[in-house]
Amino acid sequence: MPVFPLQKTVIIIAGPTAVGKTSLAISLAQHFNTEIISADSRQCYRELNIAVARPTPEELNTVSHHFIADHSIHDEINAAAYEQYALQKLEELFQRHDVVIMVGGTGLYIKAFSEGLDNIPSVPEELRNTIIDNYEKNGITWLQNEIKENDPLFFEKGEMKNPQRMMRALEIIKTTGRSILDHHTGERKKRNFSIIKIGIELPREELTQRINSRVDEMMRQGLVEEAKSVYTWKHLNALQTVGYTEMFEYLDNKISLARAIELIKTHTRQYAKRQMTWFKRDIEIYWFTHASAGQVISFLETM
Repeated sequence: MPVFPLQKTVIIIAGPTAVGKTSLAISLAQHFNTEIISADSRQCYRELNIAVARPTPEELNTVSHHFIADHSIHDEINAAAYEQYALQKLEELFQRHDVVIMVGGTGLYIKAFSEGLDNIPSVPEELRNTIIDNYEKNGITWLQNEIKENDPLFFEKGEMKNPQRMMRALEIIKTTGRSILDHHTGERKKRNFSIIKIGIELPREELTQRINSRVDEMMRQGLVEEAKSVYTWKHLNALQTVGYTEMFEYLDNKISLARAIELIKTHTRQYAKRQMTWFKRDIEIYWFTHASAGQVISFLETM
């Protein structure tokens, strides 16, 4: 058992999709006889399973997991809600454990938990729904033009290929008259526990192979049927994600099944690249390639 600071400790396992985070997190949780809080923005939905690569029933039975399949796609889950959830859950778990494992690839959720979020105002539900409707009708070009006209600061510096970020920016500028970037103070909230961040990565060729194999396995598990089961709600934010959007295009007879599979692989690789870009900016992460539980435990014992 490592000699951690006197404070309680959270060990965060971060990295791109398909890199092996779940397996490592379970091994660490077993070593520390503790529990896991997921930091995945998609695995929290009970209606979604195959396309989000939810841990298997065997994995979930091995170690207690939290924020897995405990919300509905009809719930509004965002980084602020996750911060509140994770801090409350952690307070409960620290009554039983000195160490808790957090694992996931949603960088914004990990940042919210570790550092807190800027206080961004709420927006009227009617405005939000109007923006979503216009985006669904007119596409990303409309959204980019709206941002260019209303929020030139975000147009210059924001994520102009991310519809969710752009819609959020448009909501804020129309509600407050100020760019969402003006609300980012960068002030870090203090936590009353220690945080150790472990990042795991693989050579690009190996990660690509694992992603492609994972998608093929998803198809064998029944991804098409899963997409059909949630097709009615394809307009929901929870389903605007890789694995489902491509399957919905196939179900709408816009593309072939082979093309849908090819796109899922491509978009997943692109997503993994964006994850690594995000995490590599965090100088607090200790990186491991081909990380084994033993290797990480040995490292933790030196801290």
